[in-house]
Formats: sequence, structure tokens, C-alpha cells
Amino acid sequence: MRIATFNLENLGEGTGLPGLDERVAILRPQVLRMRADVLCLQEINAQRGRTGKPRVLKALDRLLEGTPYACFHRVTTLSPSGPRTGPRDRHNLVILSRYAIDAHRQVRHDFVDPPRYRPMTSEPAASRDEPIEWDRPILHATLQLDGARRLNLINVHLRAPRAARVEGQKSGPETWRTMAGWSEGFFMAAVKRAGQALEVRLLIESIFESHADALIAVCGDFNADEHEVPLRIVQGSEGDAGNPRLARRVLVALERSIGEGRRFSVIHHGHRQMVDHLLVSQPLMGWFRGAEIHNESLGDELVVPARVPGAPESFHAPLVCEFMPPEPIDAGRR
Repeated sequence: MRIATFNLENLGEGTGLPGLDERVAILRPQVLRMRADVLCLQEINAQRGRTGKPRVLKALDRLLEGTPYACFHRVTTLSPSGPRTGPRDRHNLVILSRYAIDAHRQVRHDFVDPPRYRPMTSEPAASRDEPIEWDRPILHATLQLDGARRLNLINVHLRAPRAARVEGQKSGPETWRTMAGWSEGFFMAAVKRAGQALEVRLLIESIFESHADALIAVCGDFNADEHEVPLRIVQGSEGDAGNPRLARRVLVALERSIGEGRRFSVIHHGHRQMVDHLLVSQPLMGWFRGAEIHNESLGDELVVPARVPGAPESFHAPLVCEFMPPEPIDAGRR
């Protein structure tokens, strides 16, 4: 079983985006190379359907056309307005699976209420506390592997470390009026990202409460490396908790099996970062056989777009991990 995660970065046609044909020509070979049985995708944009019909994932269908993934089971996040609207217009999460999907749900403020906060630098001055809501939901699916075995798969895309909006503090899309305003926006973005991570961990805990030996895989774009707060929250650590009995609830980051020189999924202004992760529960760790990061042709996400407007590639590298169920023990052998 091969599980992969890939942020396709605004897959879909739109103002300022590269043409879909050019993107498909670059991305389809990458998707085929993964040979995934389960594929978690981020940043899938939806397109308008027929008049009065929900939005549809035309761009994704075009990418998968003629590949084995076109016949996979599929689930996606939906607009807050519900199924009648279909997927969100931007940044949907999608799970494609060779295995049947028993159940799925999207999670957004189901475990964590929006923190309330009164901005200090907003103009005009805020008169009351406001909720800090997550930008995107989490997508949780239960896959039927064989017999009674089920895989709990969680696809995530956490908030980027980019300052959130503060009323009256911006003079343009990328221009802040004051350093105080930017600082507060950056703080609010950190709250969103950490809050999403907490919701992921509480979802994981709810699964463990139902089944202590659950097979769990959490993957996606965390917008954080393993030493940052979001990863520490989702992974857990018996050292941080000070309790060895919690070791079985710690998740393992599988990219650690790859040498440091190859361990990166994004290049940001020359700095190599691992922000895309696949974390697994201890029982699933027993199935793990190896990991790959397809970063050989990865470009710098700041440098390339500045020099080549409309560059068709994704500036995230796919992460692929391979698993094999342990062979049953033959009681007659020693």
C-alpha cells in the first residue's frame, strides 16, 4: 500500500493562474510516478457547474484523465453552505483511494470552538471580541483495507505563516500600513494554525478512544517543520507530556527515515524546508517499509514565480510512503 500527499497549489483555471493544459503536462507525470493506492491532495480549486448546479472539480478530472486515479473512490471538502453548493471555490482537500471508503466527514470547529479575541490595532477600534476561525476544514475518511482492518486517514492543510487580516491595517493586498498591524495579523495567523493542529490532535484522540490500536495516517501540508508548534501538537510526545503511558498515542513522522540532505518538500528563498508530512500511529508504523520525496526538480517558490510568471509546476514536492501488512504468525513454526 502506497500513501502519498501532494499540494498541487491552486489547481484550476482563474485570473493570474497558469493555463490548465500547461499544468497538466507537468503535474500528470508527477502524479503517475507516485503509484499511490491512496492519494491526499491539497489546494484543489472547483469550477462552476451548469446553472443552478453545485461546483465541480473539472480541473482535477482533467489532470486524472487517462490515469488509474480516475477510477479511484473520491471524497472532498465542501463549501460551508453545504452539498448544494458543492466543493469550496478554492483550496479543497481531496482523498483518492483504491480502497473502498466506508465513511468520511469534514471537521471544522467540531472539537475546538473559535477562540475569541479583540484586535488591538484595528481601525476603527474593535468594540468587542471576535471569533478567530480556521480557514479550512480537516478531511477524515475511513478506508476499508481488508476484512475487519480499517485505516483512519486524515488530510490537512494548515494555515500558512502569513499575517491574517486586521481591519484597516492594509493599504494593498501585500502592503501593511503599520508594523503593529502586521505583527497582530501574524499573531492571529499563528493562533489559527495552532488551533487547527489542536483540532487534528483531538480528532486523533477521539479515534484512539474508540480503538486503542487504530491504524491512523495524518498527511498534508502543515506549513510547519517538525520543530514548530503545529507538528508538536499533532505528533505528541511522551517527553512533553511527562508520561510514558502515553507513548502509544505518539505519531511518527515518516520523513525522518530519509537523510537530511534529501529531507525537504519546499524551497523558500534558498532555504530547504519540510512542511509536507505523513504521520502514523504506532500500529501502522509496524507496516512501514520506506519513504520517498520527489523533490529532484523542485523550484524555489519565491524566485521562480518572480522570474517566470505563470510557472505551471507546484512548488511542493510529493511525499510517498509504502506500507505492507505484517505476515500472520504461523503457530507451527518457531
